[in-house]
Amino acid sequence: MAPDELADPLAFLTEADVEIEGRMPWSSNATFLTTLRYDGPDGAIEQQAIYKPVRGERPLWDFEPGLHKRERAMFLLSEHLGLGLVPPTVIRDGPLGEGSFQWFVPADHSEHYFTIYETRGHLHDRLREMAVLDVIANNTDRKSGHCLLQPGADDDPSLDRVWAIDNGLCFAAPYKVRTVIWEFAGDTIDDDVLARAATLLDEVPAEIAELLDDDEVVAMQHRATKLVTERALPAEDGDYHHYPWPLV
Repeated sequence: MAPDELADPLAFLTEADVEIEGRMPWSSNATFLTTLRYDGPDGAIEQQAIYKPVRGERPLWDFEPGLHKRERAMFLLSEHLGLGLVPPTVIRDGPLGEGSFQWFVPADHSEHYFTIYETRGHLHDRLREMAVLDVIANNTDRKSGHCLLQPGADDDPSLDRVWAIDNGLCFAAPYKVRTVIWEFAGDTIDDDVLARAATLLDEVPAEIAELLDDDEVVAMQHRATKLVTERALPAEDGDYHHYPWPLV
Protein backbone atom coordinates (compact mmCIF):
# COMPACT_ATOMS: atom_id res chain seq x y z
CA MET A 1 0.00 0.00 0.00
CA ALA A 2 1.21 3.51 -0.81
CA PRO A 3 0.91 6.08 1.98
CA ASP A 4 -1.25 8.35 -0.16
CA GLU A 5 -3.88 5.59 -0.30
CA LEU A 6 -4.80 6.50 3.29
CA ALA A 7 -6.42 9.76 4.28
CA ASP A 8 -4.07 10.08 7.28
CA PRO A 9 -1.08 7.70 7.18
CA LEU A 10 0.50 9.43 10.19
CA ALA A 11 -2.55 8.74 12.35
CA PHE A 12 -2.45 5.12 11.23
CA LEU A 13 1.24 4.79 12.14
CA THR A 14 0.53 6.36 15.53
CA GLU A 15 -2.59 4.44 16.52
CA ALA A 16 -2.25 0.98 14.95
CA ASP A 17 -1.39 -2.14 16.92
CA VAL A 18 2.20 -3.30 16.46
CA GLU A 19 3.59 -6.78 15.90
CA ILE A 20 7.34 -7.25 15.44
CA GLU A 21 8.11 -9.58 12.53
CA GLY A 22 11.89 -9.66 12.88
CA ARG A 23 15.12 -7.69 12.94
CA MET A 24 16.37 -6.12 9.74
CA PRO A 25 19.80 -7.44 8.67
CA TRP A 26 22.94 -5.33 8.22
CA SER A 27 21.73 -2.48 10.44
CA SER A 28 24.20 -0.99 12.90
CA ASN A 29 21.34 -0.14 15.28
CA ALA A 30 18.43 -2.37 16.25
CA THR A 31 15.92 -1.99 13.43
CA PHE A 32 12.75 -4.07 13.18
CA LEU A 33 10.22 -4.89 10.51
CA THR A 34 6.77 -4.64 12.02
CA THR A 35 3.20 -5.22 10.91
CA LEU A 36 0.71 -2.55 11.96
CA ARG A 37 -3.00 -3.33 12.14
CA TYR A 38 -5.88 -0.97 12.74
CA ASP A 39 -9.65 -1.50 12.67
CA GLY A 40 -11.34 1.78 11.89
CA PRO A 41 -14.40 3.21 10.19
CA ASP A 42 -13.04 2.16 6.79
CA GLY A 43 -12.43 -1.41 7.90
CA ALA A 44 -9.27 -3.32 8.79
CA ILE A 45 -5.99 -1.87 7.55
CA GLU A 46 -2.66 -3.71 7.63
CA GLN A 47 0.68 -2.20 6.67
CA GLN A 48 4.32 -2.83 7.47
CA ALA A 49 6.59 -0.26 9.08
CA ILE A 50 10.22 0.05 10.16
CA TYR A 51 10.64 0.46 13.91
CA LYS A 52 13.83 1.95 15.41
CA PRO A 53 13.64 1.97 19.22
CA VAL A 54 15.88 4.28 21.21
CA ARG A 55 17.06 1.41 23.40
CA GLY A 56 18.53 -0.30 20.32
CA GLU A 57 20.90 2.55 19.42
CA ARG A 58 24.65 2.12 19.64
CA PRO A 59 26.39 5.09 21.32
CA LEU A 60 27.95 7.63 18.94
CA TRP A 61 30.55 10.26 19.77
CA ASP A 62 29.03 12.91 17.48
CA PHE A 63 25.29 12.38 18.03
CA GLU A 64 23.33 12.29 21.26
CA PRO A 65 21.00 9.31 21.86
CA GLY A 66 17.64 9.79 20.21
CA LEU A 67 18.26 9.31 16.50
CA HIS A 68 14.56 8.55 16.12
CA LYS A 69 13.90 12.27 16.56
CA ARG A 70 16.14 13.02 13.60
CA GLU A 71 14.30 10.42 11.50
CA ARG A 72 11.07 12.28 12.27
CA ALA A 73 12.65 15.70 11.71
CA MET A 74 13.88 14.63 8.26
CA PHE A 75 10.37 13.56 7.29
CA LEU A 76 8.97 16.88 8.50
CA LEU A 77 11.66 18.84 6.64
CA SER A 78 10.97 16.94 3.42
CA GLU A 79 7.27 17.71 3.78
CA HIS A 80 7.92 21.37 4.61
CA LEU A 81 9.99 21.68 1.45
CA GLY A 82 7.21 20.02 -0.54
CA LEU A 83 9.49 17.19 -1.68
CA GLY A 84 7.73 14.08 -0.40
CA LEU A 85 10.98 12.12 -0.42
CA VAL A 86 10.85 10.57 3.06
CA PRO A 87 8.22 7.95 3.90
CA PRO A 88 5.74 9.01 6.61
CA THR A 89 7.47 8.80 9.99
CA VAL A 90 6.16 9.17 13.54
CA ILE A 91 7.48 8.83 17.08
CA ARG A 92 5.52 6.56 19.39
CA ASP A 93 5.81 3.79 21.94
CA GLY A 94 6.36 0.29 20.64
CA PRO A 95 7.06 -3.18 22.03
CA LEU A 96 10.63 -2.12 22.90
CA GLY A 97 9.84 1.39 24.04
CA GLU A 98 9.79 4.74 22.29
CA GLY A 99 11.14 4.91 18.77
CA SER A 100 10.44 5.96 15.22
CA PHE A 101 7.98 4.13 12.99
CA GLN A 102 8.39 4.68 9.26
CA TRP A 103 6.09 3.49 6.51
CA PHE A 104 7.66 0.45 4.83
CA VAL A 105 8.35 1.02 1.14
CA PRO A 106 7.98 -2.06 -1.13
CA ALA A 107 11.11 -1.24 -3.09
CA ASP A 108 13.22 -3.09 -5.65
CA HIS A 109 16.25 -3.76 -3.46
CA SER A 110 18.44 -4.65 -6.44
CA GLU A 111 18.31 -0.91 -7.20
CA HIS A 112 20.10 1.87 -5.34
CA TYR A 113 21.38 5.36 -6.08
CA PHE A 114 24.09 4.34 -8.53
CA THR A 115 21.80 2.09 -10.59
CA ILE A 116 18.94 4.60 -10.47
CA TYR A 117 21.21 7.38 -11.67
CA GLU A 118 22.64 5.29 -14.51
CA THR A 119 19.41 3.80 -15.84
CA ARG A 120 16.55 6.13 -14.87
CA GLY A 121 17.23 9.59 -16.15
CA HIS A 122 13.61 10.58 -15.59
CA LEU A 123 14.35 10.46 -11.84
CA HIS A 124 17.35 12.78 -11.95
CA ASP A 125 15.28 15.76 -10.83
CA ARG A 126 14.14 13.80 -7.78
CA LEU A 127 17.69 12.76 -6.97
CA ARG A 128 18.77 16.38 -7.32
CA GLU A 129 16.04 17.37 -4.85
CA MET A 130 17.29 14.66 -2.49
CA ALA A 131 20.72 16.28 -2.65
CA VAL A 132 19.15 19.62 -1.67
CA LEU A 133 17.35 17.96 1.25
CA ASP A 134 20.57 16.31 2.42
CA VAL A 135 22.54 19.55 2.33
CA ILE A 136 19.94 21.44 4.36
CA ALA A 137 19.67 18.54 6.83
CA ASN A 138 23.45 18.01 6.89
CA ASN A 139 23.12 14.30 6.17
CA THR A 140 26.33 12.52 7.15
CA ASP A 141 25.31 9.11 5.82
CA ARG A 142 23.55 9.17 2.42
CA LYS A 143 24.68 5.77 1.21
CA SER A 144 23.57 4.48 -2.19
CA GLY A 145 21.37 1.88 -0.52
CA HIS A 146 19.53 4.63 1.37
CA CYS A 147 17.88 5.62 -1.92
CA LEU A 148 14.99 3.24 -2.59
CA LEU A 149 13.29 2.75 -5.93
CA GLN A 150 9.57 1.98 -5.88
CA PRO A 151 8.78 0.95 -9.48
CA GLY A 152 5.65 2.37 -11.01
CA ALA A 153 2.52 0.27 -11.33
CA ASP A 154 2.37 -1.87 -14.48
CA ASP A 155 6.04 -1.07 -15.07
CA ASP A 156 5.12 2.51 -16.01
CA PRO A 157 8.35 4.55 -15.53
CA SER A 158 6.37 7.77 -15.18
CA LEU A 159 5.00 6.38 -11.89
CA ASP A 160 8.43 5.45 -10.47
CA ARG A 161 9.19 6.91 -7.04
CA VAL A 162 12.44 7.32 -5.19
CA TRP A 163 12.54 7.45 -1.39
CA ALA A 164 15.17 8.61 1.11
CA ILE A 165 15.48 6.31 4.15
CA ASP A 166 17.87 5.85 7.12
CA ASN A 167 17.97 9.53 8.00
CA GLY A 168 19.04 9.35 11.64
CA LEU A 169 22.51 10.84 11.15
CA CYS A 170 21.35 14.32 10.19
CA PHE A 171 21.12 17.85 11.58
CA ALA A 172 24.47 18.06 13.39
CA ALA A 173 25.59 21.65 13.86
CA PRO A 174 29.08 21.33 12.26
CA TYR A 175 28.88 21.00 8.48
CA LYS A 176 29.88 17.47 7.50
CA VAL A 177 27.75 16.27 4.61
CA ARG A 178 28.77 12.79 3.45
CA THR A 179 26.82 11.51 0.47
CA VAL A 180 27.10 9.48 -2.72
CA ILE A 181 25.00 12.05 -4.59
CA TRP A 182 27.70 14.20 -6.17
CA GLU A 183 26.72 14.00 -9.85
CA PHE A 184 24.62 17.15 -9.46
CA ALA A 185 27.30 19.21 -7.70
CA GLY A 186 27.18 22.78 -8.96
CA ASP A 187 23.75 22.36 -10.59
CA THR A 188 21.28 25.21 -10.31
CA ILE A 189 18.45 24.51 -7.87
CA ASP A 190 14.84 24.74 -9.07
CA ASP A 191 13.20 28.07 -8.22
CA ASP A 192 10.24 26.43 -6.48
CA VAL A 193 12.54 24.41 -4.23
CA LEU A 194 14.57 27.53 -3.45
CA ALA A 195 11.42 29.44 -2.56
CA ARG A 196 10.41 26.75 -0.08
CA ALA A 197 13.92 26.58 1.36
CA ALA A 198 13.84 30.36 1.83
CA THR A 199 10.98 29.97 4.31
CA LEU A 200 13.47 28.41 6.74
CA LEU A 201 15.60 31.55 6.89
CA ASP A 202 13.33 33.45 9.26
CA GLU A 203 11.90 30.56 11.22
CA VAL A 204 12.14 26.78 11.29
CA PRO A 205 8.74 25.16 11.90
CA ALA A 206 8.26 24.48 15.60
CA GLU A 207 7.54 20.77 15.12
CA ILE A 208 11.00 20.41 13.54
CA ALA A 209 12.83 22.75 15.92
CA GLU A 210 11.54 20.99 19.02
CA LEU A 211 13.25 17.76 17.89
CA LEU A 212 16.69 19.39 17.63
CA ASP A 213 19.09 21.42 19.73
CA ASP A 214 19.03 25.20 19.31
CA ASP A 215 22.47 25.30 17.69
CA GLU A 216 21.38 22.64 15.21
CA VAL A 217 18.38 24.72 14.22
CA VAL A 218 20.54 27.80 13.68
CA ALA A 219 23.06 25.77 11.65
CA MET A 220 20.24 24.46 9.44
CA GLN A 221 19.17 28.03 8.74
CA HIS A 222 22.75 28.91 7.79
CA ARG A 223 22.90 26.00 5.33
CA ALA A 224 19.55 26.99 3.83
CA THR A 225 20.74 30.59 3.54
CA LYS A 226 23.84 29.50 1.64
CA LEU A 227 21.80 27.44 -0.82
CA VAL A 228 19.26 30.21 -1.36
CA THR A 229 22.02 32.78 -1.85
CA GLU A 230 24.16 30.69 -4.20
CA ARG A 231 21.14 29.05 -5.92
CA ALA A 232 23.18 25.93 -6.63
CA LEU A 233 24.26 22.72 -4.96
CA PRO A 234 27.74 22.76 -3.41
CA ALA A 235 30.35 21.92 -6.03
CA GLU A 236 33.12 20.57 -3.84
CA ASP A 237 34.89 20.85 -0.51
CA GLY A 238 38.48 21.70 -1.30
CA ASP A 239 39.52 19.36 -4.10
CA TYR A 240 37.46 16.30 -3.18
CA HIS A 241 34.01 15.09 -2.19
CA HIS A 242 33.07 13.48 1.11
CA TYR A 243 31.55 10.00 0.77
CA PRO A 244 30.04 7.74 3.45
CA TRP A 245 31.38 4.23 3.97
CA PRO A 246 30.42 1.73 2.83
CA LEU A 247 29.13 3.36 -0.34
CA VAL A 248 26.12 1.07 -0.66
